[in-house]
Amino acid sequence: MPVTDKISDFITRIRNAGVAGHKTVEAPYSNLKQAIAEILKDNGFIADYEKVENGVHSTIKLTLKYYNKQPVIRELKRISKPGRRVYVPSDRLPRVKNGLGTAIVSTSQGVVSDKQARNMNVGGEVLITVW
Repeated sequence: MPVTDKISDFITRIRNAGVAGHKTVEAPYSNLKQAIAEILKDNGFIADYEKVENGVHSTIKLTLKYYNKQPVIRELKRISKPGRRVYVPSDRLPRVKNGLGTAIVSTSQGVVSDKQARNMNVGGEVLITVW
């Protein structure tokens, strides 16, 4: 069955792999997923990621991070959905868990974290919140 919301599928794979205690998780590759993985890595939520070439189809492989046998990613939530897009200006970007978490925002400058968007003074579509 084809997936209509590829970002939701991606974060669900990450969430399920963390709960199951898997070391790695793979998903079909896209540039948006790579940008999200880069932000997760920069903010310390995952250990690493890599693009894996499998002939015609590429995948992205994430190495999950654990602390005391618990996944570092406690909550991964999709905010803007295909049926309800959520756009915010730069002064109303969400603070996740009072700054402990991160919101991933798609802006005109690319996909960035909420902190980077505030520094660049740009708003956009809030894709995901991570804590």
